Amino acid sequence: MEWSIVSEFIKPELLMVVAVCWIIGYVLKQTPRVPNWTIIYAVSLAAILIVSFTLGFNVDSFLQGILCGAVAVYGNQLVKQTRKGAGE
Repeated sequence: MEWSIVSEFIKPELLMVVAVCWIIGYVLKQTPRVPNWTIIYAVSLAAILIVSFTLGFNVDSFLQGILCGAVAVYGNQLVKQTRKGAGE
């Protein structure tokens, strides 16, 4: 399964949540006292909470939150690894 197929499962109105999660992850990465391994959990929790407050607390919101957090982390890693592979 291609990642683009997974990203199509995210409701279009929640794409801003992906951007917010990306920013949260970036800020946490720049914070010295936050261990790297906790960032994915913080981003996922933030995504779940934002989506739940937006769409209501239900199973669909929970799943959409997980997808938004996952796409944000995946997108960040995609950019990071592409830069690394390009020799930056």
